[in-house]
Amino acid sequence: MENKGRDLLIGIDLGTSRTSIMTDRSLKTMIDSVVGYPKDLIGVKLLGATHVVGSEALERHYLNHYFPLEDGVIKETGDRDQEVAKELIRHVVSLADPQPGDRVCGIVGVPARASAFNKEVLLELAREVMDVAMVISEPFMVAYGQDVLLNSIVIDIGAGTVDLCALKGQVPDEEDQVTLLKAGNFVDDLLMESIQMRYPNVQINKRIARAIKEQHAFVGSTSDKVMVTMRENGKPVTVDVTEELELACNAIVPDIVEQIKHLVAGFDPEDQETVLNNIILAGGGSRIANLGTVIRDALTEYGTVSVSNVDDPDYAGCLGGLKLASDLPPDYWDHVGEMVTS
Repeated sequence: MENKGRDLLIGIDLGTSRTSIMTDRSLKTMIDSVVGYPKDLIGVKLLGATHVVGSEALERHYLNHYFPLEDGVIKETGDRDQEVAKELIRHVVSLADPQPGDRVCGIVGVPARASAFNKEVLLELAREVMDVAMVISEPFMVAYGQDVLLNSIVIDIGAGTVDLCALKGQVPDEEDQVTLLKAGNFVDDLLMESIQMRYPNVQINKRIARAIKEQHAFVGSTSDKVMVTMRENGKPVTVDVTEELELACNAIVPDIVEQIKHLVAGFDPEDQETVLNNIILAGGGSRIANLGTVIRDALTEYGTVSVSNVDDPDYAGCLGGLKLASDLPPDYWDHVGEMVTS
């Protein structure tokens, strides 16, 4: 009875590849955004369950793997996608360990320009596992957590999308936000295709390409060779993937730079110099070596530019969601974004 009426506050950064969560009860964790289902009865026997969520799914190759989020939002292709998304969200909320009598209140990050339909679908799924739920843009969550809500631009680089948000001292409008689809998964696909073209007999898949990117990613150029061990017809071989990795990672930069220019022009002229010195990178893609320097150098005609990285890119989004949930009572969340109550 002592928990009756107590709010459990949750910040969730729902990602195409990985989902992170933080609560006001000290939980901080991240899982792979995947649900695995047995391919047949043998799989059910081996798994001992009808499905499994997260890294356990990826570790079992006898399962069919479903990533319910595409380009950072729930796929809109059918009921199965929504059912898989529901299992993912249910699992994420269960990690918060709600107790009897708790009112579960969650703020969920979505891409900056997510459609109204997709927000509605997500909220309806969240309604089944949370008492109060709100969706807001992921870069705004990052900005709130970093306390950079005035004269700044936040760039959240994820697997499905790159989201940019101009902060002008108020909840950002649609015109203040941009979503780009050339993001981490785009880099993985381009890297995989480039390696296959150069080394036709090397065996590679998206998981291997992503692992190479996460360990060695860089933009600009480098004098160091990126040598990786792979398999060729079952045998280990060491190959040079420097050029392929350079091509793949650099491919996302031009669009990011172009949209920064667009957003800067939307600020009052007297604030633009301040904005250019307050560009913040977040998300897993912010770890790409030299990214901030390359972006800064591409904007030299605008004057002095400063690009910085958040300290904890994996959790910057859900940290902002939790901070907002703590600062604003859940009953007033509809003043900031779309929300539902159960």
